[in-house]
Amino acid sequence: MVKIIFATGNKGKVNEIREILKDSSVTVLTMKEAGYDIDVDENGSTYEENASLKAKAVMEASGLITLADDSGLEIDFLNKEPGIHSARFMGHDTSYDVKNKCILEKLAGVPDEKRSARFVCAIAVAFPDGRIETVRDTMEGRIAHEIAGTNGFGFDPIFFLPDRGLTSAEISPEEKNEISHRGKALRRMCERLKELGVIE
Repeated sequence: MVKIIFATGNKGKVNEIREILKDSSVTVLTMKEAGYDIDVDENGSTYEENASLKAKAVMEASGLITLADDSGLEIDFLNKEPGIHSARFMGHDTSYDVKNKCILEKLAGVPDEKRSARFVCAIAVAFPDGRIETVRDTMEGRIAHEIAGTNGFGFDPIFFLPDRGLTSAEISPEEKNEISHRGKALRRMCERLKELGVIE
């Protein structure tokens, strides 16, 4: 049985990868379950750099294969902000309700065709031999005109999916896993781990 740490405190992310890997010979542990509490300074200039910093730090402490992700919301009208600063946008302790209202205010009066946006997720895997591999995926959409939905978290209530006519906080968690940036990146990473012979 291969043990892999997912360097996150977010239970939702861990449940997501456990669901994807449920038929494989892998046990996914959170940092807490593995007995580690490491706060990594995410000072990279890309999603890949930030994910790699987290994965490398936890791998070096644990000696186990470690996954980590970094994600953000890119809004084209705002020059792809908040981007890699999404979690720190307006401060760590600011609620997403306040952040979402702020973004809607910034885009007040902006027509739909100029509200294009995407969620981006990069996932890194750090191996005990020092190798690091990364993958990236996205979910395209646009910024809604109002907050809607309670299923998601973060910026989900203002991220509108035109092909569904709903925000990503209005679709089911199962549907979101199928199409989300993180779900797609996790599946891509799982394929990469299979190619490398880490998992079957």
